[in-house]
Amino acid sequence: MSPSANPPAWLKQPPPPGSYRSIFKWGAPDRFHHPKPALLDYLQARLGLRREDWQQPRHTGLETIAPPEGPRLAAEHIERLSAIVGPENAQTDPFARLRFAHGQSAEEILQLRRQQPRAVADLVLHPRHREDVVTIVRYCHQARIPVTPFGGGSSVTLGVRPALGGVTLAMTTHMHRVLAFNETNQTITVEPGLFGPAYEDYLRRAPEHFGARRRYTGGHFPQSFEYSTVGGWIATLGAGQQSTYYGDIYDLVLSQTCVTPAGTITTAEYPASATGPKINDILKGSEGALGVLVAATLKVFRHRPRARRCFAYMLPTWETAVLAAREISQGEFGRPAMLRISDGAETEAALQMYGLGHPLVDKLLRLGGLPARQRSLLIGQSDGEPGFARHVARQSGRICRRLGGRWLSGYPARRWARTRFLDPYLRDDLFDMGILIDTLETAVPWDRLAHVHAGVRAAITARPRTLCLTHASHFYPQGTNLYFIFITPLPEIEDYQAFQRSIIQRIAACGGSLSHHHGVGKMMGPMMEQHLGKEQMAVLRVLKNHFDPHHIMNPGGTLGLE
Repeated sequence: MSPSANPPAWLKQPPPPGSYRSIFKWGAPDRFHHPKPALLDYLQARLGLRREDWQQPRHTGLETIAPPEGPRLAAEHIERLSAIVGPENAQTDPFARLRFAHGQSAEEILQLRRQQPRAVADLVLHPRHREDVVTIVRYCHQARIPVTPFGGGSSVTLGVRPALGGVTLAMTTHMHRVLAFNETNQTITVEPGLFGPAYEDYLRRAPEHFGARRRYTGGHFPQSFEYSTVGGWIATLGAGQQSTYYGDIYDLVLSQTCVTPAGTITTAEYPASATGPKINDILKGSEGALGVLVAATLKVFRHRPRARRCFAYMLPTWETAVLAAREISQGEFGRPAMLRISDGAETEAALQMYGLGHPLVDKLLRLGGLPARQRSLLIGQSDGEPGFARHVARQSGRICRRLGGRWLSGYPARRWARTRFLDPYLRDDLFDMGILIDTLETAVPWDRLAHVHAGVRAAITARPRTLCLTHASHFYPQGTNLYFIFITPLPEIEDYQAFQRSIIQRIAACGGSLSHHHGVGKMMGPMMEQHLGKEQMAVLRVLKNHFDPHHIMNPGGTLGLE
């Protein structure tokens, strides 16, 4: 019997307060996005699931957390640090210490589901403003106390794990203010704890908030958008789903204020300068290992939703989709805001997710010379001035049609846009079913893309009963990213760790970067020297020793600096 005929008993209630699930569940406690029946049937067929595999949720994390050992931090330090922010902004209770010690990596979720957390903070502080952060960092520097900044908690690289305990700074409680908006320069200055939706709301409603003449957008929409922060984007060098037009976060940050053990740094707010290596660039992507970001000035863009053009094409093969994406990226007619190509395996899954998996649709595609498991879906969206947006969509379509692509209207792109922030909710249900779904991503130049794609897919699918779905979604004239989604029956923690490490090693061996936009954290840290080489790592360690002489900032392997 298929899952669609006898659906699983999905959990449809918010997690109990104080439970493990309340820590690891993605997104809003009362929001769910259960897998479609067609997707379940697809997974059953591909993974060889049995009826009993999906009937009863397992390792759900509904249990109340077991209190961890008491804080290792001396009572004197707890008292003095708590006095800085006030007792109402200091927490030593077991739940807070565990809650602010975990991100969203599969490793952390597996550990919490099995009631085996690996790390816990000693003290959680909620700084009220920049001055609190300065005082906390100064005190911890003198007392040699570890400090871990914590934003939205969406890290998938063990980036917020307080490996050595100490103090965790919860940046979202108070430090989410807009400090300045400059319509002349098209910039906004914000504190790091501002969540994505609030950030975008300030810009979309700039006339109401700031008396601006126009509405604006930040142009940065990672999949974690709803539950990640501006500070987290900058700390990890994130990339939004419309980065092909607006740029990665690296391109969007004009200046920063960062509190380090060596002192507070505010970088200059110039559009460009020729004054040597830029400290602003050094601080981007430093993942809390050099200091605590307390303010950032970012570029903003005019918001023109009526000019938007969505398009979708089905290409004969992944290779032709890659060629189409490269031609679009290098065509010099302007680039789409969003562009995404899926390989054959992901295209097949996407058709099920978007409700396009009907046999009639499949038959029509086959008759059009687009056989299943070979065809490749391309979706796009162009933004900007109306004439420009039309031109980009039209030129992109010409390239796709010349390469044998079939127009699918704008529906798949619009459907993707409507559900793009809901897809992460699927993970909780699949884990409950005993199915692991996880991701790894990399950056590649065009001339190595085929080799990396084939090599990493081979490494993933060598594991029995394992699916690998791949897409590229951030494009540059010189290359793109590859995003690998792997799905397999839920392994034990040690087995998962070994499997994941083997994939990372294959990515590096094939010539991909360790990360394109997730960051390094403590997960990739051990491979940084091999990836960058001893000389580059020596430079990073000199910077670490300057900004953080006692190595108190996010210690335990972040960026491989220790």
